[in-house]
Amino acid sequence: MADIRFSPDDILYEDNHLIAVNKPAGMLTQSDPSGEEGLEDFIKAYIKRRDAKPGDVFLGVAHRIDRPVSGVVLFAKTSKALVRLNEMLRDRQIRKIYWAVTEEAPAETEGTLRNWMTRDGKTNKAHAYSSPRKDAKEAVLHYKLLGSSKNYRLLEIELITGRHHQIRCQLAKAGCPIKGDLKYGAARSNPGGGISLHSRSLSFIHPVRKEPVTIVAPVPRQDALWAFFEASQSEA
Repeated sequence: MADIRFSPDDILYEDNHLIAVNKPAGMLTQSDPSGEEGLEDFIKAYIKRRDAKPGDVFLGVAHRIDRPVSGVVLFAKTSKALVRLNEMLRDRQIRKIYWAVTEEAPAETEGTLRNWMTRDGKTNKAHAYSSPRKDAKEAVLHYKLLGSSKNYRLLEIELITGRHHQIRCQLAKAGCPIKGDLKYGAARSNPGGGISLHSRSLSFIHPVRKEPVTIVAPVPRQDALWAFFEASQSEA
């Protein structure tokens, strides 16, 4: 996967308490055991340099997305904000919307997927089942078909629960794996190794200011298919 770096142009929202960034596909949200840096490290270094901070920069990861996924990621700049964001996530007070490009459409143009999911740590892969089973956790999402091109479909996903690889696994279970997602049944990979899943928006009440906030992430630049779908939604 090509070397991908953070740019200040990727910042979508920032105040004294929060910073939200449009993560490129292929970048880790946090560094991994191999020592490869993630978006968290890049933002810390940027804030330290920009604000000429003499000590360490506090940055709490409130919201994560998988490495091959693009879109908005939310961080807390204060411990108070991080505690409150974690509580809001636990209580499902943050609305998470994703866009997914698939080759196939679900059987219905709009609906709810409800499965029970397990995770295989050895293969780093999730499995979805139609009925409850031992050690499986319930996974729920709402979807809506937003548009189509000649070969692909655009789905809007509202994530209700937050399971490992949930959207990727549930859409594959429904017969419409995400474009480029070889792990979950896509026919071929995307250039660069990312998948066509995008964290489109987060909506919540600001944890300190108590004001409504909605953060929207533009789709990946220089991707003609994403650009087509984003333009089609602007015109709708």
